[in-house]
Amino acid sequence: MARPRGVIVYYHGGGWVIGGLADFDKLGRLLAQRTGCVVLLVDYRLAPEYRFPTAVDDAWEALRWADEHRAELTGAGKRGAKAPLIVAGDSAGGNLSAIVTLRARAAGGPPVALQVLVYPVTDCDLESTSYRDPANQLMLSRESMVWFWDHYAPDPEARLHPDASPLRSASFAGLPPAVILTAEHDVLRDEGELYATRLVKAGVPVRHRRFAGQMHGFFTMVDALPGAAAGLDYVTAAIDEQLSPGDRESGRTQALSGS
Repeated sequence: MARPRGVIVYYHGGGWVIGGLADFDKLGRLLAQRTGCVVLLVDYRLAPEYRFPTAVDDAWEALRWADEHRAELTGAGKRGAKAPLIVAGDSAGGNLSAIVTLRARAAGGPPVALQVLVYPVTDCDLESTSYRDPANQLMLSRESMVWFWDHYAPDPEARLHPDASPLRSASFAGLPPAVILTAEHDVLRDEGELYATRLVKAGVPVRHRRFAGQMHGFFTMVDALPGAAAGLDYVTAAIDEQLSPGDRESGRTQALSGS
């Protein structure tokens, strides 16, 4: 059996309030099968029992643990080369993925090879065009995001911190390549695409796709929505490209496509 190609640390969605490992087990297994990587699903503590920044601190500790145990997880042994470390997550998990990537840059490690952000929460601004569009009030609505934020970070000032709203970080320079998925009918669409734009402007390689006709949550609806299969194909292709540098064009970046 081939040795795992990398370690993916996956943070699940659910507005920092709901969701658990059982809900994401199938997705995790599919990611492992499709990418040839070890996939770690992180069971971070949830609000309102554990408010901000507990989820961030748990996410950070999980990433550090994964880094420390990379050789063991991939069977490389103590002297073997460590496999690449990838962070990934959807919605609130995408938020945590972006934040731990920023923390890793500030701390000088762990070395994140790729950040995969699936319709991530990147800001606490609830007045964007995508938030106000009636066509986007579907499985996730502006009203439900108000509820999630109120449970997770009830202090409005705390929400402005980059550890809650990574879009408000002072700099995005020096971050690892990013894969960002957004959905056409999603209140979080604009902030996810703005995050992609900020990364591109900072010189970070970004691969982005807006999935037409899809709503928030489509990515995790495996075996239910055709869009989920397309989303998984997109993510696994990007991970394969990252783990196979000889097959990539030097410095290649896919621009924001909107398709």
